[in-house]
Amino acid sequence: MTDPGAAPAGDGRASSDPRVLFDVRGRGAVVTGAASGLGFAIARVLARNGARVLLVDNTGETLETARQSLAAEGLEVRARMADVRDRAALDAAMQDAAGWGSGLDIVFANAGVSSGLGRRFGNGLAEIDDDRWQSVLDINLTGLMLTVQAAAARMNDGAGRIIVTSSVAGLAVDPLVGYAYSSSKAAVTLFAQNVATELATRGINVNVIAPGSFLTAIGAKNPGNTGMIDELTRATATGRIADPAEIEGLALLLASPAAGHITGSVFVIDGGVLATRN
Repeated sequence: MTDPGAAPAGDGRASSDPRVLFDVRGRGAVVTGAASGLGFAIARVLARNGARVLLVDNTGETLETARQSLAAEGLEVRARMADVRDRAALDAAMQDAAGWGSGLDIVFANAGVSSGLGRRFGNGLAEIDDDRWQSVLDINLTGLMLTVQAAAARMNDGAGRIIVTSSVAGLAVDPLVGYAYSSSKAAVTLFAQNVATELATRGINVNVIAPGSFLTAIGAKNPGNTGMIDELTRATATGRIADPAEIEGLALLLASPAAGHITGSVFVIDGGVLATRN
């Protein structure tokens, strides 16, 4: 007779052994925005820990370079070009991942773009550009919705993981960051929590990572953001901007059996930015 309180497959309750708790071997994963930055770091940690990872991005040459660098380590990775605004392309990517091995278990909806500097740098309410505003929302919010929708349609029930990338800029007012970016990330957070309550009945957990400043193409490495680097650094309690590799531990946790009872939660990784403001 089945114990009604028994842990489902992929749930870490059956063991306190870290090799079991954080085991993603053989699990199928998709990471969007995987060609560089946080997405690449997430794809790398999953692959290095035994997952089959499909890297998705809309930058062909950079994406192939990312795939080759991971494949050179002997890791099980593939790459697929897709724009997150393209429903058909996302559906095809998820179908590809679901048909590879034992199916689709983990999706990181990570792709996103910046809207530039915020009102501290003269980009206030009156300076919001209609086209730029719409473009940022199309990618950061609608693109994420399409990614999560496509993932849910193909994901294995029982121990699925969907993790979306938001931002600390979506959790508190930040005059350093553009209106469109912070607005899109605030919406992403609530969207993911809403989805978490729906997919919980299928055994699919949905969580949010809210990064602070990282050395990425849309963050501190963006040449257009040079005026804010010192301010971003001063805003942290740690006194530094994070390397993308520092996302890996949190990403692995949320993708693993150890996160079996974690859903609808927001995980801030910002070097103490929000704590410093309080």
